[in-house]
Amino acid sequence: MTFVLNADQLPDIQAFLSDKKWIAPDEEIQSAAKPGEGNMNYTLRIRTNFRSFILKQSRAYVEKYPQIPAPAHRARIEGTFYTYIQEVVALRAFTPELMAMDTAHNILMLEDLGESSDFTFLYQRGATIDPEDLRALMDFLSLLHTHFDTGGEITNREMRLLNAEHIFEYPFRTDNGLDLDSITPGLAKVALAYQTDAALKARITDLSQVYLSEGKTLLHGDFFPGSWLRTYEGVRIIDPEFCFFGPAEFDLAVLLAHLRMSQQEERLSDMVLATYRGAVLDTNLLDQLTGIEIMRRLIGLAQLPLTLTLKEKEDLLAMAYGLINS
Repeated sequence: MTFVLNADQLPDIQAFLSDKKWIAPDEEIQSAAKPGEGNMNYTLRIRTNFRSFILKQSRAYVEKYPQIPAPAHRARIEGTFYTYIQEVVALRAFTPELMAMDTAHNILMLEDLGESSDFTFLYQRGATIDPEDLRALMDFLSLLHTHFDTGGEITNREMRLLNAEHIFEYPFRTDNGLDLDSITPGLAKVALAYQTDAALKARITDLSQVYLSEGKTLLHGDFFPGSWLRTYEGVRIIDPEFCFFGPAEFDLAVLLAHLRMSQQEERLSDMVLATYRGAVLDTNLLDQLTGIEIMRRLIGLAQLPLTLTLKEKEDLLAMAYGLINS
């Protein structure tokens, strides 16, 4: 029988953890609560009479959008990622410790990084990223992109297929059912010009095949502000369930796209490229993938808490169009 993680069922959680021997015989759960807003998985901070830790369970759907099916085993992929990077001490320091994994129920037990906040505050008008935090993010990517050269167990094909649909296909369908005008009045008309551009869609289809191809660089796979944490110990990286071996440009493109959408100064984008010490980059591919990430976030399902006007979104889409056609 499948165990379903539920914050309202502390006795069940206690029994599960005791049965797995993940807690001591005299350890008692005192509370279970969401540590923050997540999209993909059901995540709880568990507090006991001795300590706190994180439990994460992946289910056969996206937690924030239950109508969207998703590979139920994605927590195992995340666990594999944490296991994979253990050999690189400097890299391991950026992520929570994997304390235990139950593959039958797709549950991870992770180190609690303490009271922290992600970087989605950057989407608020006027918010800026500290250059030292950005440098730490680049240190992580540089380490990740240079220490592994074979796919091993991390092909993550099912998650990539899901992601590809929402990056390269769904935003560009005229019949996707998303009411963009309810997000920003007038955005639907702006989006329609791109959704009916046959040449653009053909180029995007080609880029989706690049994303789905096998590569030799281990990627985080979803390197945006929601996956970056500010903790008392510094910047930490979470949620690598979209990880795979592919083009290094993808991780960097996602980061650069979110710097642009959060209206960070251009010098910070320049800093990203100046401090990256990973793979040799194809600058055209980097531009194209950056453009795709901007477009899919503005006119696709994976919306961000942006405080942008219609004109600002229109300008970003035009810039993204130019990057894709670079």
